[in-house]
Amino acid sequence: MIILETQKLTRRFDKFTAVDALNISVASGEVFGLLGLNGAGKSTVIKILTTLLPPSAGRATLAGYDVTHQPDAVRRVIGYVPQALCADGSLSGYENLLIFAKLYDIPSKQRKQRIHDMMEFMGLQEAAHRLVRNYSGGMIRKLEIAQSILHHPQILFLDEPTVGLDPIARSQVWRLVQQLRADYGTTIFLTTHFLEEADSLCSRVAIMNQGRMIATGTPTNLKAVLSKPNATLDDVFIHYTGHELASRVSYHDTVKTRRNAQRLG
Repeated sequence: MIILETQKLTRRFDKFTAVDALNISVASGEVFGLLGLNGAGKSTVIKILTTLLPPSAGRATLAGYDVTHQPDAVRRVIGYVPQALCADGSLSGYENLLIFAKLYDIPSKQRKQRIHDMMEFMGLQEAAHRLVRNYSGGMIRKLEIAQSILHHPQILFLDEPTVGLDPIARSQVWRLVQQLRADYGTTIFLTTHFLEEADSLCSRVAIMNQGRMIATGTPTNLKAVLSKPNATLDDVFIHYTGHELASRVSYHDTVKTRRNAQRLG
């Protein structure tokens, strides 16, 4: 069953077209990766699909709800973890989740148990009442994912979920994504600059370039197109875009990544 679909989705900023007639379909329970160089249009797509930015043309539906005409209904069925830090370091993990439970209108009688279950699922139960400023980077990211799925969304958006994390914390987040799909049946839509991450996690990926989708398919099928022994997703990306994914990181992007890394510990 298709749970997310876009039809000629377009977003213009004055004369610049950031997203150009994008057609995407994502099946329920799928882990779908959106890849592209900085400036390819990935973040704009995420903002449209999470109702933070209206499209200029075309349409998008999530769980049958239109992002333009039914934004409130869309917000009820999605979770969103942005790149920027969204957990309050001056509060405990439990208190952070309690705020989100109230924001999501989870009934008061269910909040305590829902938070307990989520902390346990994330492996954070021992740290529930510690201040988040004392969490490791991996623990913070787990808490942020917990915040976004506390209301049991059908679709979870992860924008660069492992940016700034060390290899061990990255592996923990990878396992968590796989567990969310297996245990909850959550559909996951993610962006990443780590192609090995996309290869490991995603059932399908799409590659964007200059606002357009130029390739889509399973990592295995895309690598097979190259007819190259031991081809990697990096090879696929270079084949379709002419660039290595990490070869055009701007000064602004470097500063942002390092700032995020510092905040995540």
